[in-house]
Amino acid sequence: MKCNDIILIGDIMNRRIVKIGELLTGEKNNICDVSGVLVGHSTIKTDKIHTGVTAILPHNGNIFKEKVVASTYSYNGFGKSMGLVQIEELGTIETPILLTNTLNIGKVSDALISYKLKRNPEIGVTTSTVNPIVGECNDGSINEIQKRAVEEKNVYEAIESANNDFEQGDIGAGCGMKCHGFKGGIGSSSRVLSIDGNKYTVGVLVNSNFGSSNGKDLIFKGRHLGPLIKNYNNKQEEDKGSIIVVIATDIPLDYRQLKRVCKRAEIGIGRTGSYAGNGSGDIMIAFSTKNHVFHFNEKAIENIERFNDDNINIVFKAVVDATEEAVLNSLLFSHSTISYDGKYIKSLTEYKELFEDLLYAGETDD
Repeated sequence: MKCNDIILIGDIMNRRIVKIGELLTGEKNNICDVSGVLVGHSTIKTDKIHTGVTAILPHNGNIFKEKVVASTYSYNGFGKSMGLVQIEELGTIETPILLTNTLNIGKVSDALISYKLKRNPEIGVTTSTVNPIVGECNDGSINEIQKRAVEEKNVYEAIESANNDFEQGDIGAGCGMKCHGFKGGIGSSSRVLSIDGNKYTVGVLVNSNFGSSNGKDLIFKGRHLGPLIKNYNNKQEEDKGSIIVVIATDIPLDYRQLKRVCKRAEIGIGRTGSYAGNGSGDIMIAFSTKNHVFHFNEKAIENIERFNDDNINIVFKAVVDATEEAVLNSLLFSHSTISYDGKYIKSLTEYKELFEDLLYAGETDD
């Protein structure tokens, strides 16, 4: 399949469209290349409603009973995410990570709590309560956001449909997103690293909703497209969107190291032209699947593996490159749409002649 074919149809799952950096990708080039990680969507799309839920599961077991080590970082905190305070304090995640729109945070959190209570009836009775993790971006420029259309069934659908492969673009939580003035949404990429003779994977998933309204700041693989984009969104609006970045790895990183990894994601975002504007919520969540933390554990001392900081530069590079590629994928996999108030939101692929020579031609990575 040629790049031109991919860029025109844009809804094919897990094809590489643009190559960022020299590191190898996983087989699917998405976050599910990290073994055990699952992703699911629930999409609500009508003339007025363009929204949904995306679920990222660190593993397919009982995440409340078998938590993963995690960290979070707010590069710019214009956001209403749920559950980040406890991640910051305890360094673990105990629910699926759900993404949705800003005004649905409460409803999605409530449904996630209900979901966990059905599977862990001891929560809040014979053991502690549960910390739901929900991230958001504002899809109000495309979706009639005040309708708060997401229901409990959508949360359940996103979680229960989670699989080791998934669609990208304007789907799930990405259904109503804009990025650099174009249709944005869910994007993902992965990198495979060789460390001490073993293979490890870093995966990134983004929900992109940032950038000025007419693409003037957009950078595509180092090329400044803004000056080349004509006759689109003549009314200039500043960067006031958001982006949620979820980073997964099977490298045994601890809480502190995962926070350092989170910070590097902003470099990848910046490479696409973002300056993290005042109204942009740039929120990162990272977790490692390596060292599970058991909720019911009789041992006072736990033995864990930990990565050596002297070797972490390759992880930083993997996160930067994969984040940049994930943002570009969120644009390239998304389709044009009509907003709830009748505005035409273009897909970046309508301008493919400006960057077609930069697309991945299917060459080997050897």
